[in-house]
Order: sequence, then C-alpha cells, then structure tokens
Amino acid sequence: MTQPTLPFVELGPATPHHTIIWLHGLGDDGHGFAPIVPELKLPADQAIRFVFPHAPMRAVTINGGYVMRAWYDILEIGDLSRKLDEANIVESVQAIHQLIDAEISRGVPPSRILLAGFSQGGLIALSAGLTYREPLAGLIALSTYWPDMQHPSLAPDPTHRAVPIFCAHGEVDTVVRPELGHAAFNRLRTAGYTATWHAYDMGHEVCWDEIHDLSAWIQARFADQT
Repeated sequence: MTQPTLPFVELGPATPHHTIIWLHGLGDDGHGFAPIVPELKLPADQAIRFVFPHAPMRAVTINGGYVMRAWYDILEIGDLSRKLDEANIVESVQAIHQLIDAEISRGVPPSRILLAGFSQGGLIALSAGLTYREPLAGLIALSTYWPDMQHPSLAPDPTHRAVPIFCAHGEVDTVVRPELGHAAFNRLRTAGYTATWHAYDMGHEVCWDEIHDLSAWIQARFADQT
C-alpha cells in the first residue's frame, strides 16, 4: 500500500466504498472538521471513509513568521490579492496526491474519491484534484480562492472538466473576501470546468444550510455507486 507522508485523522468503515479527503484551513488541524461527519447525515450504505490530514508546521510570513499548520506560506495579503509560496503549494499538492494513491491502494477507485477543503485547504483541494493523473468524483472548495499560478505542475488538466466542483462562500466573509471566491468560480467556469456557486449569509465559517447542501451534493455524487 502507498504510504502517505502526512499524518491524518480517519473516520468511517475499514472497508469503504467511497472516500472524502478533507483539508483544513490555516492554523487548524485535521481534527477541526472531523465533527462535521455526523452532521452531514450521510447514508450508511454509501460506506464513506473520511480522511482529515494535518498540514505541515511552517512559518507564516503574514503572521509574523509564527509557526503553525499551513498548507503554504502567505507572503503578502490584500483585500483581493495574495502573494503565495508556490513551492509550498506544489509540496502540499504532491502530499495530497499520495493520500489519494493510498486510498486507491485500499481499493477505492478515483471515481469514488472526493477532495474537500476550507480556505487554504480549498486552494489545495482544487489544485490537487485538477492535477491528479485521473479524474476524481468531485471537488469541494469552501470559503477559498484559486489564483492563476505559474508553476507548470499546478496547471489544471483540461481532461478533468467534467469533474463536479462545489464552490461555496460566506457573503460577509472578511478573511477571504467573497469576491475572491467568486473570481475562483468564474475562472473555473471560463475554463470549462463543471463548477456551481453557493453563497450563504455567514462569515469565514460553515453554516447549517451549507452542511445541508453539501450532504445532498455528496449523496448525489455517490448515488449510483453503492
């Protein structure tokens, strides 16, 4: 079996039909989103395994060099812009690809694997999902952004355009402005990817309406694969 380099929290059956790999935001860890699993109320017969990896510990420039869990360093920040360490993003994408490989080694094919991410984790979920060697079941990008990055390994694969992408954002998010999230959605749609936009009356967080919509969306992705 492929051995991933990232530590992670796992929930669900030992022999899953499907897997959701869920990436946390800046300064959080894999435990942060684990409580969402029972709230999604997903049917037991879909036998979904959840994997919540911990991002590496690294110094974050915009936080005065403070060391915390981060998928990448943020060098500068503006209302509608971010200067990011793309080498860190490449490393994190490769680590998520290893997690996907590990699930495939367990017997879960790419067509039954979802990637989800919040904030920083959403950028990595989009980047990893759209550069993996095979299309996945879908991608979930929550309260995040997705700039045009220059590293060649981060270029999205046009053969993945049919992969469903759930883009969601809080309309009063002051950490990652909703304009950034909508710009990411527009970039995906302009490039021909199958993205949908979901806006909620919330800040930089998740809410019950969003969880309800995510549950329905996930069940639809896996409906014919039980």
